Amino acid sequence: MGKGDTKSRRGKIQIGSFGVKRPRKTTKAYTATATDAKPAKKATK
Repeated sequence: MGKGDTKSRRGKIQIGSFGVKRPRKTTKAYTATATDAKPAKKATK
């Protein structure tokens, strides 16, 4: 259990890999809100 152990968190940090012990940070998906959407134009005759 140390820097050379690929199954430990410290070893994964040293090597630069990810896994169960060291998951990647997830980013939140962008969701459009009501203020972002442009209002539809009214039909003219």
